[in-house]
Amino acid sequence: MYGHPAEIRSSKTMFRSKEAGDLGSILAAYFPQTSGHDLDDRYNLASSLFDFFSSPNAQQFIFQVKEDDESFFLPLDFHHFKKVYDVEEFYLALEEKPKDALLCMSAALHKVLFTKEDMKECAKIRIRLHNYQESMIALKNLKAAYIDRLVSVRGTVVKVSTVRPLVMQMSFSCAKCGTTITCDFPDGKFSPPTKCEMVACKSRNFNPIRSSARPIDFQKIRIQELLKSEHHEEGRVPRTVECELTQDLVDACIPGDIVTVTGIIRMINNYMDIGGGKSKGKNQALYYLYLEVVSITNSKSQSVPEDAQHTDTNATSSENLDLYSFSPRDLEFIVKFSEEHGSDVFRQILQSICPSIFGHELVKAGITLALFGGVRKHSMDQNKVPVRGDIHVIVVGDPGLGKSQLLKAAASVSPRGIYVCGNATTNAGLTVAVVKDPMTSDYAFEAGAMVLADRGLCCIDEFDKMSAEHQALLEAMEQQCVSVAKAGLVASLSARTTVLAAANPVGGHYNRAKTVNENLKMSAPLLSRFDLVFILLDKPDVLLDKKLSEHIMSLHAGIGQSPPSGKRLCRESRDIRGVDLTVKSNSLVAKLRLDPKDSDFVPLPGPLLRKYIAYARTYVFPRMTKPAAEILQKFYLRLRDHNTSADDTPITARQLESLVRLAEARARVDLREEITTQDALDVVEIMKESLYDKYVDENGLVDFGRSGGMSQQKEAKRFLSALNKQSELLQKDCFSISEIYSLADRIGLRVPDIDSFVDNLNSVGYLLKKGPKTYQSVIKVDFMKDHGILGLSVPDVKADAMK
Repeated sequence: MYGHPAEIRSSKTMFRSKEAGDLGSILAAYFPQTSGHDLDDRYNLASSLFDFFSSPNAQQFIFQVKEDDESFFLPLDFHHFKKVYDVEEFYLALEEKPKDALLCMSAALHKVLFTKEDMKECAKIRIRLHNYQESMIALKNLKAAYIDRLVSVRGTVVKVSTVRPLVMQMSFSCAKCGTTITCDFPDGKFSPPTKCEMVACKSRNFNPIRSSARPIDFQKIRIQELLKSEHHEEGRVPRTVECELTQDLVDACIPGDIVTVTGIIRMINNYMDIGGGKSKGKNQALYYLYLEVVSITNSKSQSVPEDAQHTDTNATSSENLDLYSFSPRDLEFIVKFSEEHGSDVFRQILQSICPSIFGHELVKAGITLALFGGVRKHSMDQNKVPVRGDIHVIVVGDPGLGKSQLLKAAASVSPRGIYVCGNATTNAGLTVAVVKDPMTSDYAFEAGAMVLADRGLCCIDEFDKMSAEHQALLEAMEQQCVSVAKAGLVASLSARTTVLAAANPVGGHYNRAKTVNENLKMSAPLLSRFDLVFILLDKPDVLLDKKLSEHIMSLHAGIGQSPPSGKRLCRESRDIRGVDLTVKSNSLVAKLRLDPKDSDFVPLPGPLLRKYIAYARTYVFPRMTKPAAEILQKFYLRLRDHNTSADDTPITARQLESLVRLAEARARVDLREEITTQDALDVVEIMKESLYDKYVDENGLVDFGRSGGMSQQKEAKRFLSALNKQSELLQKDCFSISEIYSLADRIGLRVPDIDSFVDNLNSVGYLLKKGPKTYQSVIKVDFMKDHGILGLSVPDVKADAMK
């Protein structure tokens, strides 16, 4: 536990006194292998720092010294320290010899805090220097020129090892005369004595006294450069660097965290990773760079914004992305942009996302709301289940409609976005992998795409090509975590990620006669986790095709963004089964599309849009108002009232939670603290578009059973009933495909494709394929009655057979 030094020793030893230890002896303890002229130079620097820490101006730093497991450390803000201490020699030494400069500061602080009697009993003081902006560099620039220099890097933690003890000092006993020799191991390098100090002995054999070892906690992490960093280059493998944490720095982060690490660049001849044996590896001139960490700052440890602490949604620091430090110019732009456009901010941001794609306003609106996200609730209350605030969206459609471009555009403007392709992604690469360290044989976690995109956006293209990995997303999308139990490691990693997926239907063209599950070969539980499902169809249309061709030609001719002129096709009014899925002329689509008067429209640049989104997610936590809640509740109840079929129950509480999340995101777009009625109306219209795409059949009718299961359920019941009757009469349960064709013709089965119909029965488990063109009926009549598969109008097959 942390404690103040005043609690450890008498307050009379707080400042310099006559009993204070000699600075030279303290320096000798901090530099055990240094003597002579080098120690004199360090004495001058330490003496200057001692004078400063003894002054009243340094009391603010003295009282920040903390204790952790019998070790002391001082978190030192470099920017603040430089304002009160302006000795040029120290900053020159910090640049050229950072290790010596920090140890001199530790020695000076040690002399101020402890008396000569306390000095030998107390552990050394470590300086944790942070906020050192002058040393910030990109990971790709981390090369040999920075060896033994103090640098700061920023990245995502992708691997964390277990905590192990690192021995810094140990005593050895001479095997001949029994003399005890104490050896220090700087930087953890094991170096036993070479010969006995006794003149008459000179033995070279020593026995370690393991009880005298003084270990410290040691941990290794690997950080990877931020994919959204301005220093990142497309087509290049993201750079990584190994970092070594000691003492109070261990367990400061987990995979997926964004950290800022300040440390000293070191090099090591890692001969264990080089083939040819240890002796051959030691003779190699190839070295590896690593970072000896001085301080580490985790983004999630930042304080909660003051405005968020008073909300009724229990907003936590997990909302604080801390991906950007907002400068006064950034804040000025955000305020000015919000005031200038007012209620038109939604359209401005929407049209700035992938402007090369023509139309699809409501699809872009759903993606925009997913970028802003809702508010995560109850994340800090141990007695309540956390409710996710992330909005999941899937875009399904025919090839060539721009789905991949929409995903890449969303990933590029997200404050923390990752784009992966389903046909080149494994289960471990999507969630978390367990790898073995070749040097220590320890197992460690390596974060996958969902964990790396924590508190961000994960775009998954070709979602239909990764059916084997679908089950791994069930927990990550709803519970917002990834649980793993491999190689004796059982843990749960945070995956508070928005999933934006794109998929092509089976066969290359979306078939309205089939359900969404059948078109995608996706399970109903996974599909239900998506808040919005948009289906893009390539339908010939004279007016729409003309506007689309004009838009594409203007892009290739370099004319710029040519907004569509004239009327845009709207759906006719539909009021099917009591749920109005109309898109009217004064609808949200009409408000969001560009008009001819917007010929001078310029999309918002990506960096500015990224900062606007980051600001909204960090500082804006909308609250639900009563009028908005009534609109959402009324729409949800109407959906439930017209979803009374016994065969389908897709409208659940998840749809109501989706409406709330979408309304919160809509208010965040305008930087509002309360959800208005207009926000609720906009969200209802977007949800109507998603529901229409999800539940409409090939005849244009809305069927609420089309989100899951199989299509033509009534025909399937009739066919299975006839097949079971035939099985009872013939006393067999296996039928050839020709017998199935004959039975379908005899009962007048009304399906467009009998082969696809049989395949669907096989996929849901009603028919079992026993061989080439042979199927077995596995659903018996009694079982079908008990489970409601045949309903109430099924005739008694056994009675008919007896007659």
